[in-house]
Amino acid sequence: MEYVLITGGTSGIGYELARCFANNCYGIIIAASDMTRLEDTKEKLEKEFAAPILIYQQDLTRLGAAAKLYEKIKNDKLKISILINNAGFGLVGETAEIDFQQDENMMILNMISLVELSKLFISDMYKHGNGKILNVASTGAFQPGPYTSTYFASKAFVLSYSQAIRHEAKWKGVQVCTLCPGATKTNFFNYEGTATPKNAMPPEIVAKYSYHYLMKNKDIMIPGLINNIMKLFPVKLKSCWVARMKSVKKSE
Repeated sequence: MEYVLITGGTSGIGYELARCFANNCYGIIIAASDMTRLEDTKEKLEKEFAAPILIYQQDLTRLGAAAKLYEKIKNDKLKISILINNAGFGLVGETAEIDFQQDENMMILNMISLVELSKLFISDMYKHGNGKILNVASTGAFQPGPYTSTYFASKAFVLSYSQAIRHEAKWKGVQVCTLCPGATKTNFFNYEGTATPKNAMPPEIVAKYSYHYLMKNKDIMIPGLINNIMKLFPVKLKSCWVARMKSVKKSE
């Protein structure tokens, strides 16, 4: 049985990706911090699919948590064929006003845990000469984000890191791809404290797009025509637009 490990797979893009893989005969492993949500997700997926659904409770906003998750999976003798580093969150506000502990937790989740899981599982994939890693960044990775500075910077890190290890891994039979979604109808904006944009894409559409192009080993995936067009805009113009949008939404 080939297993795919999805962090943050209890909702949004992660959950829809779990559905895509389960529908294609993969065993599903979901890691998240909330056991109640994990159990609910497992129950929903088992009702819909015959694939094995395994859950692991792990708070990846804590240093060392990624290694603990890896050890749990290794102890259960499960081989991960595909790793999807999907877990992440954002914060909105002036950098001087955002609580440092929240900022630090976000950086650990969005970057450090992602790197640690990538390093641990890619080493196993190298031994087998195959495997796939999908790291979830954002369209925010392509420019600075005033009033969401640390989040955009963390996603720029994910994009840069993923492109670098993709070059290393291709010589060893392992594929590393990066998903850069724009606004998506998930719980992300509730956590961030802003309203979901009206043009946000449904997570199931983003997930199907991601699955299709991950199987084709596409380097960088940007779902949606508008998101691809916006990537071509000058960086200063995009940054000004983000500053206006985030500062207005936070004040509402």
